[in-house]
Amino acid sequence: MRRRTPEQFASWLHDQLTTRGYNLSSARSGGQKQFVEDSGVPRATVSRMLKGAGPVDINTLERIAETLHIPFSAVLVAAGVLDPDELGAAQRPQGHMTADMAADELGITDPTARQVFRGVVDSLKPGNDAG
Repeated sequence: MRRRTPEQFASWLHDQLTTRGYNLSSARSGGQKQFVEDSGVPRATVSRMLKGAGPVDINTLERIAETLHIPFSAVLVAAGVLDPDELGAAQRPQGHMTADMAADELGITDPTARQVFRGVVDSLKPGNDAG
């Protein structure tokens, strides 16, 4: 388990903000104020995050991801909500998806279309001599 601390998240967030032009080097620069305006995250919350003072709620993390154009999953890992190994496991689910599961995910509900879809999937499976 390699969860990040609030202090590590503060450092990560500071780096992300400065990389994207939010100058945080002085109070006069307005970088923090601009991020508050762009993200809609309250000023006190931004200040608390940048000081590494405790956990951050999921809605705030989602706003950070949207404002900075960073994948939400990356922000969750940076904030210590998800361990990188947990994220990897979620991105690589165990087992396999059946043709019917794929049809459900794709919204294929017509019985004839599902049968055709299953036939196409079966013809593409390794070891099938039909292809």
